Amino acid sequence: MDDELSLKELLTKGIIVFYVILSVVESMTRLFKFQRLAYDSPEEVKFGFSKKPLRYGFDISVGSGKVVPEIKYFPKPADLKDEKSALLSYKRLTERILMRAISLGVPSVQLETELPHIITLNPKLAGDVTALQKDILKAYFDEYGVKLALRVTVADVRDFSDPDKKEERTNTMLETFEVVSEQGADVISIESFGGKEVVSQALIRCDIEGLIFATGVLGSRDVEELWSDIRRSIHGSTLLGGDSACAHANSAMVLANGLRRRMIPHIIASIERVLGAVRTLACFESGAQGPGKDCAYENVYMKIITGIPVSMEGKSSACAHSSLVGNIVASICDLWSNESVEDLRLFGGGAPEVFLEILHYDCEVLNTSIKLGFDKTLREVLIASDKYRDPQGLVLAPEIAFEIAKTIVSFDSYYERSVESAKKTCELLKLYKDHLKLPRVEAKYLERVSKVINEMPNEHKFIDIMVKKYKKLCPSFNPKSYGI
Repeated sequence: MDDELSLKELLTKGIIVFYVILSVVESMTRLFKFQRLAYDSPEEVKFGFSKKPLRYGFDISVGSGKVVPEIKYFPKPADLKDEKSALLSYKRLTERILMRAISLGVPSVQLETELPHIITLNPKLAGDVTALQKDILKAYFDEYGVKLALRVTVADVRDFSDPDKKEERTNTMLETFEVVSEQGADVISIESFGGKEVVSQALIRCDIEGLIFATGVLGSRDVEELWSDIRRSIHGSTLLGGDSACAHANSAMVLANGLRRRMIPHIIASIERVLGAVRTLACFESGAQGPGKDCAYENVYMKIITGIPVSMEGKSSACAHSSLVGNIVASICDLWSNESVEDLRLFGGGAPEVFLEILHYDCEVLNTSIKLGFDKTLREVLIASDKYRDPQGLVLAPEIAFEIAKTIVSFDSYYERSVESAKKTCELLKLYKDHLKLPRVEAKYLERVSKVINEMPNEHKFIDIMVKKYKKLCPSFNPKSYGI
């Protein structure tokens, strides 16, 4: 009898212990939500400094008082015809970039390899490219003392039209993440595409509800799911750098174009940039640690909210796309990047090393201003040069982004964050309308969009309406791929 009681007691205690452990594990993996900003005022948010500086790679330090160049490059398509050619291309690229760095006396530099689709789909080759580059970086660090790191960005190769195909491709991507991490990537990132099929249709229709659905709801849900998977796949010292709303907000920026031929209203592109902040924040709430990805212009918001170091791109990214925000984003950068430049031959040498030199001199100006005590003045100049040029610049001004970021963290659901931050954006654009000198058509869109946002239904009804609408407009949109 005593034996039976003791057995029952042991089983009971065992079950209790099991559920306690399960509860602890669940709490560790549960989504973390930012509820306050990392900074007390926008003036604190400045280039070269972050609340949570990082040290990694070969003694590189980011966010601790200096801006570091991050050079991004892409091989010629012909160089990717087979594995041997691809490896040789990356070897030559890496060596040329580092030799230019040594020649210029660059103290620190981060390289970013954005893997093409064809290499992402071949995890072994992705690992070989990473290992090859990391060996070269080590050799240059050992011989010349230049501080170095390697970011590897995995391509989003998923097919959202079919949940089974999406799962298969996701598994391949996760394997590639795991392999490049094992082979020495210091930072891993991605420009994920969730919701892109809908955002493309919403942008050409200037459908603000469609943008909230595509970026704020679908994109955010996908980022949360994907980065939770990435976090579970990566072990060791590799930093989970972050995501980018490039496929969403940068697409809007490119469509908005310049001041002469506006393919979509700049008001729409500005609000989409804010929605991109809601979306990208989900990766940091799912385990990403930074430094944030360069083409995420929404990193202004990420730094304000999370305090992590961020990479930014501006005027030196003109090799890839045009923008009206070439200076303002430098005001808060910790890494300064060029966007992707193809390995073409220029008079000054290969394009990647030429752009490294451009980035280096930009960083020297930023860092020297810190050393001489002129950094606050330079920060003000960078902001003022773009702030009122266009609504897209205004929403990236730290003091404006600070107010919108407060709104984002005041809500938990992606839908509420999206709707309320869009409302706040409209309020601020109206407040600064005279400074911006908005053309009549833009002012009309601002009023129209404000009215729509202020009449948004509850989330359940909204999703139901949007699913029905975009299933008709976009045949490749499959709600099952987003758990709807």
